[in-house]
Amino acid sequence: MAVKRPGRLIAEVVTVVIAGIVAFPLYWMLLSAVKPAGEIQSANPKPWTFHPSFDSFSRVLTVSGFGRYFVNSLLVALVVVALSLLLSFLSAVALTRFSFKGRTVLLVMTLVAQMVPVEALTIPLFFLMRSLGGAVPALGLNELGSLVLVHLAFSLPFAIWMLRGFVAAVPVELEEAAKLDGASRMRFTWQILFPLVAPGLVAVSVLAFIHAWNDFLFAKTFIVSKTENQTLPQAILVFFKPEDTDWGAVMASSTLMTIPVLVFFVLVQRRLVSGMAGAVKG
Repeated sequence: MAVKRPGRLIAEVVTVVIAGIVAFPLYWMLLSAVKPAGEIQSANPKPWTFHPSFDSFSRVLTVSGFGRYFVNSLLVALVVVALSLLLSFLSAVALTRFSFKGRTVLLVMTLVAQMVPVEALTIPLFFLMRSLGGAVPALGLNELGSLVLVHLAFSLPFAIWMLRGFVAAVPVELEEAAKLDGASRMRFTWQILFPLVAPGLVAVSVLAFIHAWNDFLFAKTFIVSKTENQTLPQAILVFFKPEDTDWGAVMASSTLMTIPVLVFFVLVQRRLVSGMAGAVKG
């Protein structure tokens, strides 16, 4: 039996401790979601000896419009993911495979766009969407299109920068060989290049999905008065009351919000790891 080196053992212990610290809030959220109402704010909490209750989930699922909020969040997240994949892939191909004037400046601007704080752009984006709504109502305030457009603007710079490394890693000789075999540039791009950068596309999709699904700031800012277009994070506000906050329902709704992200992550976990590794190499 091989004996582990002290350095590796220490690294594994530190990794387990960090994983425990990261997972503890999720554990406490789920624990609070299934606790009876009287025990959540008890001075003497009982993390192991209480009787589970699903009353909090019942209250959440019976809230008027909760299903609609869920559909809105899912719709926005999926549209953002689809558009991010398409536009970032085509942009990465253009920036990597073509030489044109201003390409370096465009790359630098793409990198700088990632450094701007989201909070600093919220108010300017609010006025922009209000003005845009006069010309294109579907992209104005109180419409889901405004959320899609804003999330897309924040997802694309990082997605383009990440996929650029994957596209650049594909040898130019492969494209030349495909041309000799009679493949057009369009055919090479979609039938050969696109599958080769699949790990990067998966990583981009996960990050775009999480960003759009968990968003509260933009949803609260742009969906002002149209209640039917509110998203799932806004539904949690129903349970925050000045006189008596329903913490059980807050934790239950947060748990329900977390499930789709976990499922999506589990489905693409292997591709995501290889995608992030490829992004670092690129």
